Amino acid sequence: MELLDNFARQILRLLQIDSRRSAQELSDNVGLSATPCWRRIKDMEQSGVIQRYTVLLDREKLGLHVCALAHVQLTRHTEGGTEQFEREIRTCAEVTECYSTTGEADYILKIVAPDIKAYDAFLHEHIFRLPAVANVKTSVVLREIKFDTSLPI
Repeated sequence: MELLDNFARQILRLLQIDSRRSAQELSDNVGLSATPCWRRIKDMEQSGVIQRYTVLLDREKLGLHVCALAHVQLTRHTEGGTEQFEREIRTCAEVTECYSTTGEADYILKIVAPDIKAYDAFLHEHIFRLPAVANVKTSVVLREIKFDTSLPI
């Protein structure tokens, strides 16, 4: 990633807090006129620094009371098995995050579900059916201590 100037960093910090801010509002906060501020935003969008704009939802208020971290081990690291696993995971709305990791687990998945029965059904319908999956160890989240999507820039 190319180095960002102070104005770009300030713009990004503000957008991470509220991405609905207008270019005018951003420019007022960072000390630029609206056009250069808008240009910086467009440049960061085109370069991929800004990937997308989204909204954060409260999963509990939407009835998704279970959050689980599944540590998945594969039987073998064949190209086909790994690709099939990753392809399947990308299609599962319940999986909100997936990381290929070092250590005991090959992947760590963050999965949300309405209840533990729905989580169990998800495992049986999606994860356990994949031939490359050898083992799944689950940690159920009791409390969320910190949830932040902002990056330290």
